[in-house]
Amino acid sequence: MLEDINEKCAVVGIHGNNEASKLAYFSLHALQHRGQEAAGISSSNGKKLQTIKKRGLVMRVFDEKKLETLRGFSAIGHTRYSTAGDDSILDAQPVFARYDLGEMAIVHNGNLTNAEEVRNKLIANGAIFQTFMDTENLIHLIAKSEQKKLVDRIIDAVQRIEGAFSLVFLSRTKMFAMRDRFGFRPLSLGKLSNGGYIVASETCAFDLVGAEFIRDVEPGELLIFEKDKKPQSIKVFEPTPKHCIFEYVYFARPDSKIFGQSVYQTRKNMGKELAHVKPVEADVVIPVPDGGVPSAIGYSQESGIPYEMGIMRNHYIGRTFIEPTQEMRDLKVKMKLSPMIDIIRGKRVIVIDDSIVRGTTSKRIVKMLKEAGAKEVHMRVSSPPTTDPCYYGVDTPDKSKLIAANMTQDAICKYIEADSLAYLDKSALLRSVNSKEDNYCTACFTGEYIV
Repeated sequence: MLEDINEKCAVVGIHGNNEASKLAYFSLHALQHRGQEAAGISSSNGKKLQTIKKRGLVMRVFDEKKLETLRGFSAIGHTRYSTAGDDSILDAQPVFARYDLGEMAIVHNGNLTNAEEVRNKLIANGAIFQTFMDTENLIHLIAKSEQKKLVDRIIDAVQRIEGAFSLVFLSRTKMFAMRDRFGFRPLSLGKLSNGGYIVASETCAFDLVGAEFIRDVEPGELLIFEKDKKPQSIKVFEPTPKHCIFEYVYFARPDSKIFGQSVYQTRKNMGKELAHVKPVEADVVIPVPDGGVPSAIGYSQESGIPYEMGIMRNHYIGRTFIEPTQEMRDLKVKMKLSPMIDIIRGKRVIVIDDSIVRGTTSKRIVKMLKEAGAKEVHMRVSSPPTTDPCYYGVDTPDKSKLIAANMTQDAICKYIEADSLAYLDKSALLRSVNSKEDNYCTACFTGEYIV
């Protein structure tokens, strides 16, 4: 797929550790794949909050000197790829504000489906917005709440919003973590080895900072962190799990555990299912790196067809979607991917990708493999056709640009010039994640939206 679809962002929270901002910084490094547009950290020393945020990668936004200014026992962080708002620094997170109870910062992964409605009501009641982010709605809802305690104001605010949200709030003395009732986006709780707690979008952040995974934050759950206390749990909503299945297909790092399962293993399962339900005679199985690697391994193991790294990826090329013309996109795909000619020449090749979005990248890959001497190229996709955009925190093209929404499978195969094309069906995908159908949101494949 190569960045045709992008996750909105990642969040992290550290509480009860005097190196909180540095631990947040390293955690954001581990979560960089979820957003490369901007990064930010807010910290608290018990008396005041400090915030640094800027456009760019985590390592470019922060250095030792900046982290030294973010002293305190609690910190929250964010990496961003925009789906709501524009690309200005005002729309980077954390969102910080002073209000009648003091100071507060918020980070958010997801997308609020009633954001415009809530925003218009707030403006009608005198609110003045500084950004275009749906997250800023929460600042105003909390500030305008008539509840006396911050925890009650947070509960009051989240009961007025709809959609997908994994949220972390920071006040001068406390940290709060909240997940929507559906649990669309992942959020996990861990214990730091040198004291304190961590919440993060993925458990790969725990591995880097030496934290022990405790459990997922439950859908509809609010966790309250106070110094020298165990987290307190409040069930704000009755949980109705509808986890984003695309987290398994593409977004999450393979070394993470989300929604209770290993991402790497579920992707291997997808490849095994694909080999079982969509077999084809061939000489070699190769992945589109990096997303197709685990599924290609699974396909090879199930089919008995040898696995090879037939395509090399250059990780130092800019993202393909930023170029305004298709010609430049094609050039950047060619710069980013290069074939291993000795592995491909004269072979019947099965190429595994995680998804096909616009189809242009797949077309370029098939052409590249045939130019490298492939006898046949059979495209296999370890997810169903992506036919509908997401409204729950994922940046997807509109329906008119999703090739599977506008072409039949045979037409797509002809367009990308493959010898055959097959997708993993929805039932096989759900088997891959060991799930009952009602546990996951599959709206991007079905158009059946939860909210």
